[in-house]
Amino acid sequence: MELVQNFPFLTIVLSLTCGVFCAVLKAKGARRLCLIWLTAAFVMSLLTLLYTLRTGDYYVYMMGKWSAPWGNEIRVGILEALLATVFSGVMILSLLGGMEHIFQDCPSQKINLYFTMASLLMSSLFALIYTNDLFTAYVFVEINTIASCALVMLKYSGKTLVATTRYLVMSLLGSGLFLLGIVTLYSITGQLLMEPIAAEVQRIWAEGTYSLPLTVIIGLFSVGLAVKSALFPFHSWLPEAHGSATSSSSAILSGLVLKGYIIVLIKIFYRIFGLQIIMTEKVSNFLFVFGIVAMIFGSLGALRQKDVKRLLAYSSVAQVGYIYVGIGLNSRAGMLAAIVQIVAHAITKPMLFISAGGFMEVSGGSKAMPDITGAGKRDPLGGIAFSVGALSTVGIPFFAGFIMKLQLTSAAVESSTPRMVIALIAIALSTLLNALYYIPTLYNIFTNRQDDKFQDVKAHYRWEYVLAVVTFIALNLSFGSFSQHVVGAINDGLAMFGM
Repeated sequence: MELVQNFPFLTIVLSLTCGVFCAVLKAKGARRLCLIWLTAAFVMSLLTLLYTLRTGDYYVYMMGKWSAPWGNEIRVGILEALLATVFSGVMILSLLGGMEHIFQDCPSQKINLYFTMASLLMSSLFALIYTNDLFTAYVFVEINTIASCALVMLKYSGKTLVATTRYLVMSLLGSGLFLLGIVTLYSITGQLLMEPIAAEVQRIWAEGTYSLPLTVIIGLFSVGLAVKSALFPFHSWLPEAHGSATSSSSAILSGLVLKGYIIVLIKIFYRIFGLQIIMTEKVSNFLFVFGIVAMIFGSLGALRQKDVKRLLAYSSVAQVGYIYVGIGLNSRAGMLAAIVQIVAHAITKPMLFISAGGFMEVSGGSKAMPDITGAGKRDPLGGIAFSVGALSTVGIPFFAGFIMKLQLTSAAVESSTPRMVIALIAIALSTLLNALYYIPTLYNIFTNRQDDKFQDVKAHYRWEYVLAVVTFIALNLSFGSFSQHVVGAINDGLAMFGM
Protein backbone atom coordinates (compact mmCIF):
# COMPACT_ATOMS: atom_id res chain seq x y z
CA MET A 1 0.00 0.00 0.00
CA GLU A 2 1.32 3.45 -0.94
CA LEU A 3 1.48 6.20 1.68
CA VAL A 4 -1.06 8.37 -0.17
CA GLN A 5 -3.71 5.66 0.21
CA ASN A 6 -3.75 6.34 3.98
CA PHE A 7 -4.58 10.03 3.54
CA PRO A 8 -8.42 9.76 3.40
CA PHE A 9 -8.46 7.84 6.70
CA LEU A 10 -6.05 10.36 8.24
CA THR A 11 -8.19 13.32 7.20
CA ILE A 12 -11.16 11.84 9.05
CA VAL A 13 -9.38 10.78 12.24
CA LEU A 14 -7.06 13.75 12.58
CA SER A 15 -9.90 16.21 11.99
CA LEU A 16 -11.64 14.64 14.99
CA THR A 17 -8.40 14.92 16.97
CA CYS A 18 -7.98 18.55 15.93
CA GLY A 19 -11.45 19.29 17.28
CA VAL A 20 -10.50 17.82 20.67
CA PHE A 21 -7.38 19.98 20.92
CA CYS A 22 -9.20 23.13 19.78
CA ALA A 23 -11.63 22.65 22.69
CA VAL A 24 -8.84 23.08 25.26
CA LEU A 25 -6.95 25.89 23.50
CA LYS A 26 -7.61 29.61 23.66
CA ALA A 27 -9.30 31.35 20.74
CA LYS A 28 -6.21 32.31 18.73
CA GLY A 29 -4.52 28.97 19.33
CA ALA A 30 -7.65 27.11 18.24
CA ARG A 31 -7.91 29.25 15.11
CA ARG A 32 -4.27 28.61 14.23
CA LEU A 33 -4.50 24.85 14.80
CA CYS A 34 -7.78 24.54 12.88
CA LEU A 35 -6.49 26.42 9.84
CA ILE A 36 -3.17 24.56 9.82
CA TRP A 37 -4.92 21.21 9.98
CA LEU A 38 -7.52 22.13 7.34
CA THR A 39 -4.71 23.19 5.02
CA ALA A 40 -2.94 19.87 5.61
CA ALA A 41 -6.21 18.00 4.97
CA PHE A 42 -6.70 19.93 1.73
CA VAL A 43 -3.19 19.02 0.57
CA MET A 44 -3.74 15.34 1.45
CA SER A 45 -7.09 15.36 -0.39
CA LEU A 46 -5.45 16.95 -3.43
CA LEU A 47 -2.67 14.34 -3.41
CA THR A 48 -5.32 11.60 -3.14
CA LEU A 49 -7.12 13.09 -6.14
CA LEU A 50 -3.91 13.14 -8.18
CA TYR A 51 -3.26 9.51 -7.17
CA THR A 52 -6.72 8.33 -8.27
CA LEU A 53 -6.44 10.28 -11.53
CA ARG A 54 -3.08 8.60 -12.17
CA THR A 55 -4.24 5.06 -11.38
CA GLY A 56 -7.67 5.44 -12.97
CA ASP A 57 -9.25 3.15 -10.39
CA TYR A 58 -10.71 3.21 -6.90
CA TYR A 59 -9.45 1.38 -3.82
CA VAL A 60 -11.00 0.17 -0.57
CA TYR A 61 -9.31 0.93 2.74
CA MET A 62 -10.28 -1.44 5.56
CA MET A 63 -10.01 -0.15 9.13
CA GLY A 64 -9.03 -3.04 11.38
CA LYS A 65 -9.37 -6.71 10.45
CA TRP A 66 -13.12 -7.07 10.89
CA SER A 67 -14.85 -8.37 7.79
CA ALA A 68 -18.49 -7.99 6.73
CA PRO A 69 -21.09 -7.54 8.12
CA TRP A 70 -19.36 -5.55 10.89
CA GLY A 71 -16.33 -4.31 9.01
CA ASN A 72 -15.60 -0.62 8.59
CA GLU A 73 -14.29 0.52 5.23
CA ILE A 74 -13.79 3.63 3.18
CA ARG A 75 -13.89 3.65 -0.60
CA VAL A 76 -11.76 6.15 -2.52
CA GLY A 77 -12.09 7.01 -6.20
CA ILE A 78 -11.79 10.11 -8.38
CA LEU A 79 -15.23 11.43 -7.42
CA GLU A 80 -14.70 11.01 -3.68
CA ALA A 81 -11.22 12.59 -3.79
CA LEU A 82 -12.48 15.50 -5.91
CA LEU A 83 -15.35 16.25 -3.52
CA ALA A 84 -13.03 16.01 -0.50
CA THR A 85 -10.61 18.46 -2.12
CA VAL A 86 -13.36 20.94 -3.00
CA PHE A 87 -15.06 20.69 0.41
CA SER A 88 -11.85 21.14 2.43
CA GLY A 89 -10.81 24.11 0.28
CA VAL A 90 -14.23 25.75 0.65
CA MET A 91 -14.16 25.18 4.41
CA ILE A 92 -10.82 27.03 4.68
CA LEU A 93 -12.04 29.93 2.56
CA SER A 94 -15.35 30.18 4.43
CA LEU A 95 -13.56 30.43 7.77
CA LEU A 96 -11.03 32.94 6.47
CA GLY A 97 -13.66 35.11 4.78
CA GLY A 98 -15.79 35.40 7.92
CA MET A 99 -12.98 35.31 10.48
CA GLU A 100 -13.55 38.85 11.73
CA HIS A 101 -17.26 38.12 12.20
CA ILE A 102 -16.49 34.95 14.16
CA PHE A 103 -14.52 36.98 16.69
CA GLN A 104 -17.15 39.76 16.75
CA ASP A 105 -20.32 37.65 16.88
CA CYS A 106 -19.31 34.80 19.19
CA PRO A 107 -18.72 35.24 22.93
CA SER A 108 -14.97 35.48 23.55
CA GLN A 109 -14.95 32.43 25.85
CA LYS A 110 -16.74 30.34 23.16
CA ILE A 111 -14.62 31.18 20.11
CA ASN A 112 -12.38 28.14 20.51
CA LEU A 113 -15.51 25.99 20.42
CA TYR A 114 -16.36 27.44 17.02
CA PHE A 115 -13.14 25.97 15.62
CA THR A 116 -13.81 22.74 17.50
CA MET A 117 -17.14 22.40 15.72
CA ALA A 118 -15.63 23.39 12.36
CA SER A 119 -13.07 20.58 12.73
CA LEU A 120 -15.71 18.03 13.73
CA LEU A 121 -17.90 19.14 10.84
CA MET A 122 -15.04 18.72 8.37
CA SER A 123 -14.36 15.26 9.77
CA SER A 124 -17.99 14.29 9.25
CA LEU A 125 -17.97 15.59 5.67
CA PHE A 126 -14.85 13.57 4.88
CA ALA A 127 -16.49 10.49 6.38
CA LEU A 128 -19.75 10.96 4.47
CA ILE A 129 -17.80 11.29 1.22
CA TYR A 130 -15.56 8.27 1.78
CA THR A 131 -17.49 5.80 3.96
CA ASN A 132 -18.43 2.39 2.61
CA ASP A 133 -20.47 1.50 5.70
CA LEU A 134 -24.05 2.58 6.40
CA PHE A 135 -23.82 2.68 10.18
CA THR A 136 -20.65 4.78 10.04
CA ALA A 137 -22.55 7.08 7.70
CA TYR A 138 -25.28 7.44 10.36
CA VAL A 139 -22.74 8.20 13.11
CA PHE A 140 -21.17 10.98 11.07
CA VAL A 141 -24.56 12.28 9.94
CA GLU A 142 -25.25 12.90 13.64
CA ILE A 143 -21.83 14.50 14.19
CA ASN A 144 -22.55 16.69 11.17
CA THR A 145 -25.94 17.68 12.60
CA ILE A 146 -24.63 18.58 16.05
CA ALA A 147 -21.61 20.47 14.73
CA SER A 148 -23.60 22.49 12.18
CA CYS A 149 -26.27 23.39 14.76
CA ALA A 150 -23.52 24.52 17.13
CA LEU A 151 -21.96 26.72 14.43
CA VAL A 152 -25.29 28.49 14.01
CA MET A 153 -25.99 28.76 17.75
CA LEU A 154 -22.57 30.14 18.73
CA LYS A 155 -23.57 33.61 17.55
CA TYR A 156 -25.54 33.50 20.80
CA SER A 157 -28.58 35.73 20.28
CA GLY A 158 -32.25 35.08 20.92
CA LYS A 159 -33.04 34.70 17.22
CA THR A 160 -30.12 32.34 16.79
CA LEU A 161 -31.29 30.07 19.60
CA VAL A 162 -34.79 29.86 18.13
CA ALA A 163 -33.42 29.20 14.63
CA THR A 164 -31.06 26.53 15.95
CA THR A 165 -33.88 24.80 17.82
CA ARG A 166 -35.96 24.60 14.63
CA TYR A 167 -32.91 23.40 12.72
CA LEU A 168 -32.16 20.73 15.32
CA VAL A 169 -35.76 19.45 15.46
CA MET A 170 -35.95 19.09 11.66
CA SER A 171 -32.48 17.53 11.49
CA LEU A 172 -33.29 14.99 14.19
CA LEU A 173 -36.49 14.07 12.37
CA GLY A 174 -34.44 13.40 9.24
CA SER A 175 -31.82 11.47 11.23
CA GLY A 176 -34.49 9.31 12.85
CA LEU A 177 -35.97 8.34 9.48
CA PHE A 178 -32.48 7.60 8.15
CA LEU A 179 -31.70 5.36 11.14
CA LEU A 180 -35.00 3.50 10.75
CA GLY A 181 -34.05 2.83 7.15
CA ILE A 182 -30.66 1.42 8.19
CA VAL A 183 -32.17 -0.79 10.91
CA THR A 184 -34.83 -2.18 8.59
CA LEU A 185 -32.34 -2.80 5.80
CA TYR A 186 -29.97 -4.58 8.20
CA SER A 187 -32.82 -6.74 9.48
CA ILE A 188 -33.48 -8.19 6.00
CA THR A 189 -29.91 -8.27 4.63
CA GLY A 190 -27.73 -8.82 7.70
CA GLN A 191 -25.11 -6.47 6.22
CA LEU A 192 -23.82 -2.96 6.86
CA LEU A 193 -21.14 -2.58 4.17
CA MET A 194 -22.47 -1.23 0.89
CA GLU A 195 -21.27 -3.91 -1.53
CA PRO A 196 -22.58 -6.87 0.53
CA ILE A 197 -25.86 -5.00 1.07
CA ALA A 198 -26.14 -4.41 -2.70
CA ALA A 199 -25.61 -8.13 -3.39
CA GLU A 200 -28.30 -9.09 -0.87
CA VAL A 201 -30.71 -6.47 -2.18
CA GLN A 202 -30.31 -7.76 -5.73
CA ARG A 203 -30.92 -11.33 -4.54
CA ILE A 204 -34.02 -10.31 -2.57
CA TRP A 205 -35.29 -8.27 -5.51
CA ALA A 206 -34.79 -11.17 -7.94
CA GLU A 207 -36.63 -13.55 -5.61
CA GLY A 208 -39.51 -11.11 -5.13
CA THR A 209 -39.35 -11.32 -1.33
CA TYR A 210 -39.47 -8.31 1.00
CA SER A 211 -40.64 -6.06 -1.84
CA LEU A 212 -42.78 -3.91 0.49
CA PRO A 213 -40.00 -3.50 3.11
CA LEU A 214 -37.60 -2.45 0.34
CA THR A 215 -40.08 0.19 -0.80
CA VAL A 216 -40.44 1.48 2.76
CA ILE A 217 -36.65 1.51 3.24
CA ILE A 218 -36.08 3.54 0.08
CA GLY A 219 -38.79 5.95 1.22
CA LEU A 220 -37.22 6.33 4.68
CA PHE A 221 -33.79 7.09 3.22
CA SER A 222 -35.20 9.50 0.65
CA VAL A 223 -37.42 11.49 3.01
CA GLY A 224 -34.91 11.49 5.87
CA LEU A 225 -32.06 12.87 3.76
CA ALA A 226 -34.38 15.23 1.85
CA VAL A 227 -35.39 16.78 5.21
CA LYS A 228 -31.75 17.18 6.21
CA SER A 229 -30.74 18.70 2.86
CA ALA A 230 -33.62 21.23 2.94
CA LEU A 231 -35.45 19.96 -0.14
CA PHE A 232 -38.81 21.70 -0.57
CA PRO A 233 -41.17 21.42 1.35
CA PHE A 234 -38.76 20.55 4.20
CA HIS A 235 -36.84 23.82 3.86
CA SER A 236 -38.58 26.09 6.39
CA TRP A 237 -35.72 25.93 8.91
CA LEU A 238 -33.08 27.07 6.44
CA PRO A 239 -33.83 30.81 6.01
CA GLU A 240 -33.99 31.36 9.78
CA ALA A 241 -30.72 29.51 10.35
CA HIS A 242 -28.95 31.49 7.62
CA GLY A 243 -30.47 34.78 8.62
CA SER A 244 -29.30 34.61 12.22
CA ALA A 245 -25.90 32.89 11.86
CA THR A 246 -22.53 34.54 11.42
CA SER A 247 -21.36 34.77 7.81
CA SER A 248 -18.89 31.85 8.01
CA SER A 249 -21.60 29.59 9.43
CA SER A 250 -24.02 30.54 6.65
CA ALA A 251 -21.34 29.89 4.04
CA ILE A 252 -20.48 26.48 5.50
CA LEU A 253 -24.10 25.45 6.01
CA SER A 254 -25.18 26.31 2.47
CA GLY A 255 -22.02 25.38 0.60
CA LEU A 256 -21.07 22.16 2.38
CA VAL A 257 -23.44 20.74 5.00
CA LEU A 258 -26.48 20.30 2.75
CA LYS A 259 -24.32 18.62 0.08
CA GLY A 260 -22.94 16.01 2.50
CA TYR A 261 -26.41 14.52 3.00
CA ILE A 262 -27.11 14.50 -0.75
CA ILE A 263 -23.87 12.62 -1.38
CA VAL A 264 -24.98 9.93 1.09
CA LEU A 265 -28.34 9.66 -0.71
CA ILE A 266 -26.60 9.28 -4.07
CA LYS A 267 -24.42 6.50 -2.64
CA ILE A 268 -27.45 4.67 -1.27
CA PHE A 269 -29.36 4.96 -4.54
CA TYR A 270 -26.64 3.89 -6.91
CA ARG A 271 -24.29 1.71 -4.86
CA ILE A 272 -26.88 -0.19 -2.81
CA PHE A 273 -30.18 -0.30 -4.70
CA GLY A 274 -29.11 0.39 -8.26
CA LEU A 275 -30.83 2.38 -10.98
CA GLN A 276 -33.26 -0.40 -11.97
CA ILE A 277 -34.78 -0.72 -8.49
CA ILE A 278 -34.93 3.04 -7.99
CA MET A 279 -36.74 3.47 -11.31
CA THR A 280 -39.14 0.60 -10.59
CA GLU A 281 -40.01 2.03 -7.17
CA LYS A 282 -40.53 5.44 -8.83
CA VAL A 283 -38.88 7.26 -5.94
CA SER A 284 -36.82 9.32 -8.39
CA ASN A 285 -40.09 10.63 -9.85
CA PHE A 286 -40.96 12.18 -6.49
CA LEU A 287 -37.48 13.68 -6.12
CA PHE A 288 -37.76 15.09 -9.65
CA VAL A 289 -41.12 16.71 -8.88
CA PHE A 290 -40.00 18.16 -5.53
CA GLY A 291 -36.79 19.36 -7.16
CA ILE A 292 -38.80 21.19 -9.84
CA VAL A 293 -41.05 22.75 -7.19
CA ALA A 294 -37.99 23.76 -5.13
CA MET A 295 -36.45 25.51 -8.13
CA ILE A 296 -39.56 27.62 -8.60
CA PHE A 297 -40.78 28.23 -5.05
CA GLY A 298 -37.27 28.79 -3.69
CA SER A 299 -36.78 31.53 -6.27
CA LEU A 300 -40.23 33.00 -5.54
CA GLY A 301 -39.34 33.04 -1.85
CA ALA A 302 -36.10 34.88 -2.60
CA LEU A 303 -38.00 37.40 -4.72
CA ARG A 304 -40.04 38.49 -1.67
CA GLN A 305 -37.12 39.04 0.71
CA LYS A 306 -35.98 42.40 2.07
CA ASP A 307 -33.01 40.85 3.91
CA VAL A 308 -29.95 39.91 1.85
CA LYS A 309 -29.07 36.79 3.88
CA ARG A 310 -32.62 35.43 3.72
CA LEU A 311 -32.59 36.10 -0.01
CA LEU A 312 -29.45 33.97 -0.32
CA ALA A 313 -31.01 31.29 1.88
CA TYR A 314 -34.09 30.96 -0.32
CA SER A 315 -31.79 30.94 -3.33
CA SER A 316 -30.06 27.92 -1.77
CA VAL A 317 -33.42 26.13 -1.60
CA ALA A 318 -33.76 26.64 -5.36
CA GLN A 319 -30.18 25.50 -5.99
CA VAL A 320 -30.74 22.29 -4.00
CA GLY A 321 -33.73 21.73 -6.27
CA TYR A 322 -31.40 21.67 -9.30
CA ILE A 323 -29.43 18.83 -7.71
CA TYR A 324 -32.55 16.75 -7.08
CA VAL A 325 -33.82 17.35 -10.61
CA GLY A 326 -30.51 15.96 -11.92
CA ILE A 327 -30.87 12.90 -9.67
CA GLY A 328 -34.51 12.50 -10.68
CA LEU A 329 -33.67 12.33 -14.39
CA ASN A 330 -32.52 8.72 -13.84
CA SER A 331 -29.56 8.96 -16.20
CA ARG A 332 -25.79 9.20 -16.21
CA ALA A 333 -26.07 12.69 -17.72
CA GLY A 334 -28.50 13.77 -15.00
CA MET A 335 -26.22 12.51 -12.24
CA LEU A 336 -23.29 14.30 -13.90
CA ALA A 337 -25.31 17.53 -13.82
CA ALA A 338 -26.19 16.95 -10.14
CA ILE A 339 -22.53 16.50 -9.14
CA VAL A 340 -21.48 19.51 -11.22
CA GLN A 341 -24.12 21.54 -9.35
CA ILE A 342 -22.76 20.30 -6.00
CA VAL A 343 -19.30 21.59 -6.96
CA ALA A 344 -20.51 24.82 -8.61
CA HIS A 345 -22.79 25.73 -5.69
CA ALA A 346 -20.05 24.91 -3.17
CA ILE A 347 -17.73 27.51 -4.72
CA THR A 348 -20.47 30.10 -5.38
CA LYS A 349 -22.87 30.38 -2.45
CA PRO A 350 -20.18 30.72 0.29
CA MET A 351 -18.71 33.61 -1.73
CA LEU A 352 -22.12 35.31 -1.73
CA PHE A 353 -22.54 34.90 2.03
CA ILE A 354 -19.01 36.10 2.76
CA SER A 355 -19.47 39.19 0.58
CA ALA A 356 -22.88 39.80 2.21
CA GLY A 357 -21.04 39.76 5.54
CA GLY A 358 -18.73 42.43 4.12
CA PHE A 359 -21.76 44.54 3.17
CA MET A 360 -23.05 44.28 6.72
CA GLU A 361 -19.72 45.58 8.04
CA VAL A 362 -20.02 48.78 6.00
CA SER A 363 -23.76 49.16 6.71
CA GLY A 364 -23.79 49.35 10.50
CA GLY A 365 -24.27 45.60 10.87
CA SER A 366 -27.60 45.67 9.03
CA LYS A 367 -28.55 43.14 6.36
CA ALA A 368 -31.76 44.93 5.31
CA MET A 369 -31.87 45.89 1.63
CA PRO A 370 -32.35 49.64 2.22
CA ASP A 371 -29.32 49.75 4.52
CA ILE A 372 -26.97 47.91 2.15
CA THR A 373 -27.75 50.35 -0.68
CA GLY A 374 -24.37 51.43 -2.04
CA ALA A 375 -22.51 48.75 -0.04
CA GLY A 376 -20.83 47.51 -3.22
CA LYS A 377 -19.13 50.91 -3.52
CA ARG A 378 -18.18 51.04 0.15
CA ASP A 379 -16.80 47.49 -0.12
CA PRO A 380 -15.65 47.20 -3.77
CA LEU A 381 -14.09 43.76 -3.37
CA GLY A 382 -17.26 42.40 -1.80
CA GLY A 383 -19.28 44.06 -4.56
CA ILE A 384 -17.23 42.30 -7.25
CA ALA A 385 -17.54 38.95 -5.45
CA PHE A 386 -21.30 39.34 -5.01
CA SER A 387 -21.63 40.24 -8.69
CA VAL A 388 -19.66 37.15 -9.75
CA GLY A 389 -21.79 34.94 -7.48
CA ALA A 390 -25.05 36.49 -8.65
CA LEU A 391 -24.17 36.19 -12.35
CA SER A 392 -23.05 32.62 -11.77
CA THR A 393 -26.35 31.71 -10.09
CA VAL A 394 -28.33 33.31 -12.91
CA GLY A 395 -26.34 31.21 -15.39
CA ILE A 396 -24.37 33.78 -17.36
CA PRO A 397 -21.67 32.19 -19.60
CA PHE A 398 -18.09 31.98 -18.29
CA PHE A 399 -19.33 31.55 -14.71
CA ALA A 400 -19.65 28.27 -12.79
CA GLY A 401 -23.45 28.29 -12.68
CA PHE A 402 -23.67 28.39 -16.47
CA ILE A 403 -21.84 25.06 -16.72
CA MET A 404 -24.31 23.45 -14.33
CA LYS A 405 -27.35 24.74 -16.24
CA LEU A 406 -25.79 23.65 -19.52
CA GLN A 407 -25.19 20.14 -18.17
CA LEU A 408 -28.70 19.93 -16.68
CA THR A 409 -30.30 21.16 -19.90
CA SER A 410 -28.33 18.58 -21.91
CA ALA A 411 -29.39 15.83 -19.50
CA ALA A 412 -33.03 16.92 -19.75
CA VAL A 413 -32.92 16.83 -23.56
CA GLU A 414 -31.61 13.25 -23.40
CA SER A 415 -34.46 12.15 -21.11
CA SER A 416 -38.01 11.05 -21.94
CA THR A 417 -40.29 13.63 -23.58
CA PRO A 418 -42.62 14.58 -20.65
CA ARG A 419 -39.72 14.90 -18.23
CA MET A 420 -37.68 16.81 -20.80
CA VAL A 421 -40.40 19.41 -21.34
CA ILE A 422 -41.05 19.88 -17.61
CA ALA A 423 -37.33 20.19 -16.80
CA LEU A 424 -36.61 22.66 -19.63
CA ILE A 425 -39.55 24.88 -18.69
CA ALA A 426 -38.52 24.81 -15.01
CA ILE A 427 -34.90 25.65 -15.80
CA ALA A 428 -35.96 28.58 -17.98
CA LEU A 429 -38.47 29.88 -15.40
CA SER A 430 -36.05 29.47 -12.50
CA THR A 431 -33.32 31.28 -14.45
CA LEU A 432 -35.72 34.16 -15.12
CA LEU A 433 -36.65 34.33 -11.43
CA ASN A 434 -32.95 34.22 -10.47
CA ALA A 435 -32.39 37.27 -12.64
CA LEU A 436 -35.45 39.05 -11.19
CA TYR A 437 -34.08 39.01 -7.64
CA TYR A 438 -30.32 39.16 -8.24
CA ILE A 439 -30.19 41.97 -10.79
CA PRO A 440 -32.20 44.42 -8.61
CA THR A 441 -29.96 43.46 -5.68
CA LEU A 442 -26.86 44.25 -7.76
CA TYR A 443 -28.40 47.55 -8.78
CA ASN A 444 -29.14 48.30 -5.12
CA ILE A 445 -25.62 47.62 -3.81
CA PHE A 446 -24.03 49.83 -6.49
CA THR A 447 -26.50 52.71 -6.22
CA ASN A 448 -25.91 55.86 -4.17
CA ARG A 449 -28.72 57.36 -2.10
CA GLN A 450 -28.72 61.02 -1.14
CA ASP A 451 -29.75 60.17 2.41
CA ASP A 452 -27.23 57.32 2.72
CA LYS A 453 -26.13 57.44 6.37
CA PHE A 454 -23.23 55.04 5.69
CA GLN A 455 -21.76 56.84 2.66
CA ASP A 456 -18.61 57.82 4.56
CA VAL A 457 -17.96 54.29 5.81
CA LYS A 458 -15.24 52.44 3.94
CA ALA A 459 -14.21 48.79 4.17
CA HIS A 460 -11.05 48.00 6.12
CA TYR A 461 -9.80 44.84 4.53
CA ARG A 462 -8.16 42.07 6.52
CA TRP A 463 -5.89 39.71 4.63
CA GLU A 464 -8.14 36.73 5.40
CA TYR A 465 -11.15 38.37 3.76
CA VAL A 466 -9.16 39.45 0.69
CA LEU A 467 -7.60 35.99 0.24
CA ALA A 468 -10.95 34.20 0.58
CA VAL A 469 -12.89 36.50 -1.74
CA VAL A 470 -10.22 36.67 -4.45
CA THR A 471 -9.80 32.89 -4.39
CA PHE A 472 -13.55 32.31 -4.63
CA ILE A 473 -13.75 34.68 -7.62
CA ALA A 474 -10.84 32.91 -9.32
CA LEU A 475 -12.36 29.47 -8.69
CA ASN A 476 -15.72 30.49 -10.09
CA LEU A 477 -14.31 32.06 -13.23
CA SER A 478 -11.87 29.19 -13.75
CA PHE A 479 -14.61 26.60 -13.44
CA GLY A 480 -16.84 28.58 -15.77
CA SER A 481 -14.14 29.00 -18.41
CA PHE A 482 -12.20 25.72 -18.16
CA SER A 483 -14.82 23.30 -16.86
CA GLN A 484 -13.92 20.42 -19.17
CA HIS A 485 -11.22 19.15 -16.82
CA VAL A 486 -13.49 19.08 -13.75
CA VAL A 487 -16.47 17.70 -15.70
CA GLY A 488 -14.21 15.03 -17.19
CA ALA A 489 -12.96 14.04 -13.75
CA ILE A 490 -16.53 13.84 -12.43
CA ASN A 491 -17.50 11.70 -15.41
CA ASP A 492 -14.58 9.33 -14.76
CA GLY A 493 -15.51 9.25 -11.09
CA LEU A 494 -19.10 8.28 -11.90
CA ALA A 495 -17.76 5.38 -13.98
CA MET A 496 -15.89 4.15 -10.87
CA PHE A 497 -19.10 4.75 -8.93
CA GLY A 498 -20.77 2.01 -10.93
CA MET A 499 -22.76 4.29 -13.26
